[in-house]
Formats: sequence, structure tokens, C-alpha cells
Amino acid sequence: MQHIKIYHSHSLRTAPDQPEIIIEGPVAPEKLQELTMHSKLDAFRRPKEQLEALIEIAGLPEGRIILARDGSTIVGYVTFHYADEIERWSQGNMKDLIELGAIEVADDYRAIGLGKKMIQLAFEGEQMENVICFTTEYYWHWDLESSKLTVWEYRQMMEKLMKSVDMIWFATDDPEICSHPANCLMVRIGKHVPISSIEQFDRVRFQQRFMY
Repeated sequence: MQHIKIYHSHSLRTAPDQPEIIIEGPVAPEKLQELTMHSKLDAFRRPKEQLEALIEIAGLPEGRIILARDGSTIVGYVTFHYADEIERWSQGNMKDLIELGAIEVADDYRAIGLGKKMIQLAFEGEQMENVICFTTEYYWHWDLESSKLTVWEYRQMMEKLMKSVDMIWFATDDPEICSHPANCLMVRIGKHVPISSIEQFDRVRFQQRFMY
């Protein structure tokens, strides 16, 4: 299956006297090597190590990095890639099942809708219509302290964000997702995805069998 990557970019200026923020992607590894990470992009690993991870993902056939940058400084990013091979989502060996893995925006840039704009850019040009895109939302990854939101308020915010690109809630018996009621699986099935892939994804979502 061919993965379609069509570069798009937009600019955002929050006020006339404010610098222009560029939202762009999928970004090539060579481009990422010219940029630096904002010091507050440290939710998953230290900024320098996170940049190395983004460069690695960008070089994968299925990988794509969407970012927001202020000049040459990355202030937000979204990653798309295959699920880690230790996770259940890789067990179907599906070439058309892509995970929206991480989304992070630096604290100083959080109130201007960068997350939504980055995700929406990823789906422009119908480049994700031949894949099933999913994301797993776990409350322990959420920045409840900085956001001052409750678990359920944060869940509602994330659900609204994913719905902006037509990702919807899907049921699953995955133990990690089922371990807390705020965790959830959000999915978008592209309009060119074959029925066989949808059925395979259903088998991945539900693996428990009735006990006799």
C-alpha cells in the first residue's frame, strides 16, 4: 500500500505585533534537523531526545510529522506512525492502520488552537483516505496540572479535538483502555479503506472470548 504524503502549510498570527507561526507537514527529516525544540516540549522525553524521535519517525515510509514553529523553533507537533510492535494494535499486521501517536504544544502557545490546526492539516488533500487512523487516549498522559482541568474536562477537550477531523469513539476490550473510564479509542476510517481492513481492525479491537 502506498502512503500518500502531500506537504501543506499555513500561517497563524495571533496579533499584529506577534510573530507568524507556521503550521506545516508532513515535514522531511532533513528539515527537522535544521530546527530546535522549544524547551517546554518535554511531556514524553527531553526536548533534544524528542527531536531525534521526530526525525526518526519522519523517515519512516508511513511516518509523518506535522509541526508548528515560531521561526526555527518547534512549538508543537503531532506524530503519525505504525503502532509499536508490543501493542495490540500492531497484531493485525495492517499496512493501512496508522496511529496518531503524540500531540504536544508548548505551554506558552496553548491558547491559540495549534493542536486543532496541526491535526486538520494532516488530513488535507485526502491524503489519509486510504488508511484507518486511530489514537488511544490515556488519562495518565494528560497535563492535568498545567491545564487546571479535571480528568473529565480534559477527556472532553481531547474528544472535541479529535472530532474536528471526524475521529469518533470506538469500543474495544483493550485492557489499558478499559482500566479507566476516561480512557478511550478514537478512530477515523478513510473513505477508500477496504471492508477487509475494517473487519481486520474489528478483530484487533475485540480479542476477548466468552468463558465457558
